[in-house]
Amino acid sequence: MSSPGWAGDKRAALRRRRCWTTVSLVCAAVLVTTARAEDERAASRGNLQAKLSYCKDCHGPSAQGYFGYFPIPRLAGQQTEYLENQLQAFIEHRRTNNVMFNVAHSLSPSLISALAANFRDLNPPPLGGAPRQNVAAGKRIFEDGVPEANVAACAACHGPNATGVGEIPRLAGQLYPYLVKELINWGKERGQNPTKPDTSAIMSPVAHSLTRTQVEAVAAYLSYLR
Repeated sequence: MSSPGWAGDKRAALRRRRCWTTVSLVCAAVLVTTARAEDERAASRGNLQAKLSYCKDCHGPSAQGYFGYFPIPRLAGQQTEYLENQLQAFIEHRRTNNVMFNVAHSLSPSLISALAANFRDLNPPPLGGAPRQNVAAGKRIFEDGVPEANVAACAACHGPNATGVGEIPRLAGQLYPYLVKELINWGKERGQNPTKPDTSAIMSPVAHSLTRTQVEAVAAYLSYLR
């Protein structure tokens, strides 16, 4: 017959073996989960880099914008909330642009946020190129508005350096022809879905109250700001 002490030792050994087996299984599960999470993060980083490269094919290697038949805007240094909102606006047809709709509707919310954060951190010099003789007049409009047309100073919303805040965009360094095009055609390109009110509605009376000459002046001034 076995002694009571031997039986107790055997039971203790079995408990230890079960404990170590459980620990080993838990550790293996943790390692597998960690490896999968790392793979997912790597895939996500790869997807982000692929999308960034795709965006920069049109918006420039530093997202500084591109002078072409259709001017492509600067994204560098742009407010993240504004970029996120505008990508969603393309998806919801609050902004009309078939190319950008096709780009934006394939992006997940997390990828949109990651793209916006990446562009926010870029700071290439502005491309400039606007008529220099209009800059002084544009500076007055930006800082003082056009009182006789009941147009408030642009700086009141976009900030003294035109860097924007939240959903209010950065205008500093934006391409001159793009700014002119957007302001002249504001009512045709923004707020196009009446079922989904757009924050761009606040700009409608401003854009409609500026003359072509005033639009070109303020766009020239903004295009040279860093």
